[in-house]
Amino acid sequence: MGAGKSTLGPVLAERLGRPSVSTDAVVEERAGATVPEIFELRGEAEFRAREEEAALDVLARSQLAVIELGGGALGSSRTRDALAERAFTVHLETSPEEAWERVARTDRPLVRDADAFRSLYEQRRPLYEAADASATDLDGVLLAAAGIRFGSHRAVEAEALVADACVAELHAVPATHTVPRGEAAKTVAEAELLWRALRLDRTSRIAAVGGGSTTDVAGFVAATYLRGIDWIAVPSTLVGQVDAAIGGKVGIDLPEGKNLVGAFHWPVATVIDTALLETLPDEERRNGLAEVVKTGLLLGEPVWERDTTAQVRSCAAFKAAICLRDPRELGDRTQLNLGHTFAHALEAASGYAVPHGRAVALGLVAALRLSGLEDGVRVVEDVLAPTPVAVDRDAAWAALQRDKKARDGEIRLVLLEALGRPRVTSEIEPERVRAALDAVIA
Repeated sequence: MGAGKSTLGPVLAERLGRPSVSTDAVVEERAGATVPEIFELRGEAEFRAREEEAALDVLARSQLAVIELGGGALGSSRTRDALAERAFTVHLETSPEEAWERVARTDRPLVRDADAFRSLYEQRRPLYEAADASATDLDGVLLAAAGIRFGSHRAVEAEALVADACVAELHAVPATHTVPRGEAAKTVAEAELLWRALRLDRTSRIAAVGGGSTTDVAGFVAATYLRGIDWIAVPSTLVGQVDAAIGGKVGIDLPEGKNLVGAFHWPVATVIDTALLETLPDEERRNGLAEVVKTGLLLGEPVWERDTTAQVRSCAAFKAAICLRDPRELGDRTQLNLGHTFAHALEAASGYAVPHGRAVALGLVAALRLSGLEDGVRVVEDVLAPTPVAVDRDAAWAALQRDKKARDGEIRLVLLEALGRPRVTSEIEPERVRAALDAVIA
């Protein structure tokens, strides 16, 4: 008690697009009395029986939900068994001092004095070790729920380790297979080389260490090899850590367009080691910063002003929440393509010679101009300083029309009504879209 579950639970549920359920509230509704009243009139044993019944009923429901369990709920072995079978459980960590400060002046039945409270804390703490993960704040819970953790890439174990050849050399990664750097890795030919070289069974795992292109192709191979095996993403670039390696979208490119062949195959873990960013060339860091700016525009917060670790954590948690509530990009997840319709067109028209970050920066400018948000354009220009690229205009336009978001031949764009308020629309006239694209081509 006092960890902040009642405050965080509803906010977490909103971020995940799921209902918020409190077992204490269920008990109170069924009993027609508050928790303190049940304790006073019927005793703790009666409350625990009702709490167990409520928890088991809530956990038996088929609808996904965020469930807030009371501090003593894990005292029930039946509840623990149901959690292990039905739920992903997060222990919201706090110190006994902080928790006591929050509850000392409340009417909670088990709040008597600080010494008794600490004793109860120590008594219950071993039960919480059965949780699938621990966290201290909202972003921490979102990251845990998405299987994202911060740690050393050297602790990752897998039967096959696919790495960017350059990263493998720089960081002495014991790769079993290597792929070229950048978009050159995301080809049918490279995927075929991996398929034919692998000697795995369905219990095996593939780990991918590298930038977004490496995790894309390795994740795609994992999704298709033996009809799908587990994989672990270990992004080594800022683009990968804030965006590309999160959410389970994997794929390869075709000459006609980027990511036209792919799958949704969520990694069993995403391990973020920010030490890998220390060797990033400036151009790669700028590529990642473009995705940071995109996320900040969607959030409506200046994420780009934070230090690198804070940028990664905020952006990864934001994308994790969206992907958890829309894992197959049928709704909200589309907003993550802000600027990318234009960016992918520029990349395809250049034969993927234009760096991803530069393309995204220009794509953001185009999308923000169509949105009528000059403040956003100024942010992109001040932080990323993009300059138009020299690509074939007709080729770029043809690639944009093949964008995977298009429906019935209509171009669908992600725009912003205001900072932090994205919308998806197909109501922009093609002539205006073409003009916005042409404006970012030299």
